[in-house]
Amino acid sequence: MISPFTSHPATAGTHLPVSVYPNLKTALAAVARQIADLIRTKAAAGQSCVLGLATGSSPTRVYEDLVRLHREDGLSFQSVVSFNLDEYFPMVPDSLQSCARFMREYLFDHVDIRPANMHIPDGTVAPAEVATYCQHYEAAIVAAAGGIDLQLPGIGRTRRIGFNEPGSGPTSRTRLIILDHVTCTDAASDFYGEENVPRRSSRASATPSSSTRAKRPAPVSWRRPARVLATQRGAQPHHRETLRRIGPAGTRRH
Repeated sequence: MISPFTSHPATAGTHLPVSVYPNLKTALAAVARQIADLIRTKAAAGQSCVLGLATGSSPTRVYEDLVRLHREDGLSFQSVVSFNLDEYFPMVPDSLQSCARFMREYLFDHVDIRPANMHIPDGTVAPAEVATYCQHYEAAIVAAAGGIDLQLPGIGRTRRIGFNEPGSGPTSRTRLIILDHVTCTDAASDFYGEENVPRRSSRASATPSSSTRAKRPAPVSWRRPARVLATQRGAQPHHRETLRRIGPAGTRRH
């Protein structure tokens, strides 16, 4: 493994600290350890650990490691407050494609996080109330111990994070957003056909852009043959307007 956050030809001249790992398994295990260390450090100080969470195949493997640490090493999630990046709209929480169902299946049902501390955008809000709901979700992120301590996103095919599709501005906040065609194409298998992917006024998603202002963003990128996993620690994105969204429900996107 190349030492994290040191100069390396693959990352020379970049504006963000980057960790390079030999394979995906090692990289995602390192992300899980970073999250676990932060949870324990904050708990020892009597503080909540505010995590920004996402769905998709890369986070799924991180969640598997976190569940293992909970079961085998006693990692407690009692002090964790979580905010998910996104949810399809409209979407009921028990739907097969729901981000809420995904999170229960891969993380929440297997650790001791308090139900009151789990926050996922509500895909059942009445259309006329969406704008107000998004403002409240954004305010809740800011109110939770001053914002998100660590954000776990991945990077989609359009380089998107949290449904911030191409064209999203750097000051965008939680809102409804029309999905990019590439996003709909990638989601087609989860919905048994692209024609079934939610479209406006259901082709949209509630997306907290506060995630791009997290104290410790940790986007994950894995591409062959470059074999690079990029993580940020304690750094603000240099070009926030280029950040996009990690795919929601399903594990076949990344």
